[in-house]
Amino acid sequence: MDQPAPPTDIRTRIDAIYRAEGRRVFASLVRLVRDFDLAEEALHEAFAAAVEKWAADGVPDNPRAWLVSTGRFKVIDALRRRGHLTALHSELAQRAAEVAAANAVRASEDIEDDRLRLVFACCHPALDRSVQVPLTLREVCGLTTEEIAAAFLTAPATMAQRLVRGKAKIRDAGIPITVPEADQLAERLEPVLAVVYLVFNEGYAATSGAALTRPDLSGEAVRLGRLVAELLPDPEAVGLLALMLLQESRRPARATPEGDVVLLADQDRSLWNAALIAEGLELVGRALSSGRAGPYTLQAAIAAAHARARTPEATDWNHIAQLYDALRAAHPSPVVELNRAVAVAMRDGPAAGLALIDAILSQGALGTYHLAHAARADLLRRLGDRAAARAAYERALSLARLEPERRFLMSRLAQLERF
Repeated sequence: MDQPAPPTDIRTRIDAIYRAEGRRVFASLVRLVRDFDLAEEALHEAFAAAVEKWAADGVPDNPRAWLVSTGRFKVIDALRRRGHLTALHSELAQRAAEVAAANAVRASEDIEDDRLRLVFACCHPALDRSVQVPLTLREVCGLTTEEIAAAFLTAPATMAQRLVRGKAKIRDAGIPITVPEADQLAERLEPVLAVVYLVFNEGYAATSGAALTRPDLSGEAVRLGRLVAELLPDPEAVGLLALMLLQESRRPARATPEGDVVLLADQDRSLWNAALIAEGLELVGRALSSGRAGPYTLQAAIAAAHARARTPEATDWNHIAQLYDALRAAHPSPVVELNRAVAVAMRDGPAAGLALIDAILSQGALGTYHLAHAARADLLRRLGDRAAARAAYERALSLARLEPERRFLMSRLAQLERF
């Protein structure tokens, strides 16, 4: 155990532990009590206890185990206050023993991860598909309701109602917090992959806040992706892992030291992580060799085309546009259409891309999506239409929530004013 530290140092350490371990502790507590709200309450009480206890005694050697154990006692206290302790005490003790045993096993078998178990519980077939992924993002990964609503282009109030229904369903239906048996894995794979993908996206390109990325989320998504690919080496699971590794390889070059956006064409490619690229290319080759290229594998192939280009000029935009054609056929969506339009603009010129983006916006699906207006503004700028470009940049700026993106858009507007 660490020696006691000043209160400010302890709070800093505990904040870091909360960010790294909070949702793992929560997952263990959910499996213990099978009640999301009670587990959330116990989680926060355990961390509050840590502030006082660790300031006096130092941080324990295994903070996560200490927090789970403390949370368990906090649950018992809460049940005692509510008058439910007698009926539930024996069952709770049994569950506590199960969690302790699983925690011991997990040191050598990562597959028994409580967080992965909770992912599969939230993606149980008994839950409506519109609830599965948002619930997992909220309860397993700690995204806010607002962040999840933004990812699904849904009103926060609507999303909040879905989350409440999902938690109640798991509690009332007694859905187990377990990794399913091998013969059930395939049917549960699609929503689990969707969860991992959306968690990675929020980490790779945050929807709000002061930082461009959230390494904690993208790192957790990669970790979960590895576990899922190990559990079920389906081509799409492998393809998703390849996609995440290839995207993550560019993280060091995507922002300046001050946190400002660096576009792909302007990135210092010597900063790209060669080891992640090599692993990602091997995995995408394996996924493509299956002959069943789904949406994650196709996106991984697009990322691989960028990764292979040593310079921006060497990028094979014709191949990328063709891959987007295949992706649109396999998994049509307005965002896929937007990305395809950008690729077409790079291959055929800005006028061709602008026509596609205008058609997409006329359909209304991406009217409030700031990246659509930013892409349109860039093409108008390249075509020399400064007035229209300015209006499009202003529209994008009014919709952007992430500070680095807002600074980038403001710099583009300032450039238009100077020239």
